[in-house]
Amino acid sequence: MTDRMTTPSAELQLARFPEDSRDQLRAWDASDEYLLKHLADGDQALDGTVVVVGDRWGALTTALRAHRPVQITDSFLTREATRANLARNGADQDSVRLLTTQDPPVERVDVLLVRVPKSLALLEDQLLRLAPAVHEGTVVIGTGMVKEIHTSTLKLFERIIGPTRTSLAEKKARLIFCTPNAGITRPANPWPHSYTLPEGIGPASGRTVVNHAGVFCAERLDIGTRFFLQHLPYEGGAERVVDLGCGNGVVGTAMALARPRAETLFLDESYQAVTSAEATYWANTDDTVEYGKAEFRVGDGLEGIPDASVDLVLNNPPFHSHQATSDATAWRMFTGARRALRPGGELWVVGNRHLGYHVKLRRLFGNSQLVASDAKFVVLKAVKESAES
Repeated sequence: MTDRMTTPSAELQLARFPEDSRDQLRAWDASDEYLLKHLADGDQALDGTVVVVGDRWGALTTALRAHRPVQITDSFLTREATRANLARNGADQDSVRLLTTQDPPVERVDVLLVRVPKSLALLEDQLLRLAPAVHEGTVVIGTGMVKEIHTSTLKLFERIIGPTRTSLAEKKARLIFCTPNAGITRPANPWPHSYTLPEGIGPASGRTVVNHAGVFCAERLDIGTRFFLQHLPYEGGAERVVDLGCGNGVVGTAMALARPRAETLFLDESYQAVTSAEATYWANTDDTVEYGKAEFRVGDGLEGIPDASVDLVLNNPPFHSHQATSDATAWRMFTGARRALRPGGELWVVGNRHLGYHVKLRRLFGNSQLVASDAKFVVLKAVKESAES
């Protein structure tokens, strides 16, 4: 859904990505509006290198395009939304510089604008990576909804950048003002983080997981993935396996260990996640076994994967889009899997019982089989029955 955002300098047409006319969620919120209003009303000039971190759908980057900002994001969808929103508002794509969280950080930051992420770990990692480029004259402002800004958020800014204070709340949004302290002693960056998997979960038992900041299950295996690992189809002849929404890659790695001759494709929209998956895979494979090809790709689900080209898709779909609960991502993942699977190919899904994924799978595939269940989770299987289905 395209909607109009009124800013102090212009009225912008903005949409999320991929654009969906049925989607009623806007591409910005009150925290974006609050920050832009403050910048317009304030006396600090947006001179030098302006860096925007954590922009959700490109609203801030598009609104500040005249200042040629650098955007840093972990999200492929954010990058594509930003490109589309710049074009939608007649901006030159060269007016901004789009970086990912895995790119080398900029060498100098004169204005640092931070949309506070849901993950405190990702905020920590990004502040530590950018801190050497911040100087005493750098303007540092964070923004977020009141429910997203906690004492721990403020302490993180203070520990890494310098003295920190907050604004009054406006429309349930708040600003964070941080004054750089050149003499601060910063901690070492603890990311990426590794841990050992428990026993009793199949081929991945006792193996190493590598997590970059912001990736789900940073400290330990979550119970949903653990349940999935206990019931995956380790036996079988699938030649091409997809770990869709791979996160740290533990599911795809487990399948590669069980079926070493199969090709394994790890897909996620998070750059941090795909980097984690690649590190997890290589930490658990060696030259003594001849493995099939492993591919690691950042993108929007199965977009770009040829029709009828894979045998098995494994999926633990997210049911949140930032702070909003939504089944849109799961629906796109299921639809993409149906298209990409060969006749007879299978989609295996784990999810909370209350999400009712079996209904969606029956609607798409014409079938849904309960593989396993406990008090909280279900593992479901759907089979692509024919080339026409």
